[in-house]
Amino acid sequence: MFSKLKQFKDLRDQGKKYQNVMSGESVTARSGGDSVVLTMDGNLGITGLAIAPEMLAPDKKTKLESAIKDAHADAMKKMQRIIAGKMQDMGGFPSLSGDKK
Repeated sequence: MFSKLKQFKDLRDQGKKYQNVMSGESVTARSGGDSVVLTMDGNLGITGLAIAPEMLAPDKKTKLESAIKDAHADAMKKMQRIIAGKMQDMGGFPSLSGDKK
């Protein structure tokens, strides 16, 4: 039981280490012909959102919503690739079952 607790603590410590490393990462995604520019940090928080003034017209509401969703999806994909690469570089998470894969 104590070995499982130690593994859990090690896993938690590793998670904190990854979170600290990822906090310095950032990606930018554009959509709608650059009418929406979204910036996301490594903790998956949106740190910037720029919307072209012409997209703020009431008749562009649906187009704006779609552009924001597209930019967010693109930023998520980019950040997921970065996260996967960083985790691989840092050795991945240890297994709680003790299996080495």
